[in-house]
Amino acid sequence: MSKKKPASRRKNRDAAQSSNPDTFMTDMISRMEDCPTAESLNDEIILPFALALEKVCSARGYLMNIYGEKSNVVVSTEEDAETIYHLIEKHLDQ
Repeated sequence: MSKKKPASRRKNRDAAQSSNPDTFMTDMISRMEDCPTAESLNDEIILPFALALEKVCSARGYLMNIYGEKSNVVVSTEEDAETIYHLIEKHLDQ
């Protein structure tokens, strides 16, 4: 029977891992691969990540635009958001 690590150790480990981009990426890929369906991937990874991005951007006065298809994420000021949206739309229409 395995023992669970105390919460303080888990927090320290998680903090160390999150400070290393390669470790974070590897962990995220592993978590994504554990999702058996697109719905679980959305619920467990994509939606929480997008909400975290929105919260951080909002706290800094930025607006986040996510277009889609493969991936396009634009973080801008609210004043620039509409212009950037129209530039992307124009480019995609060509």
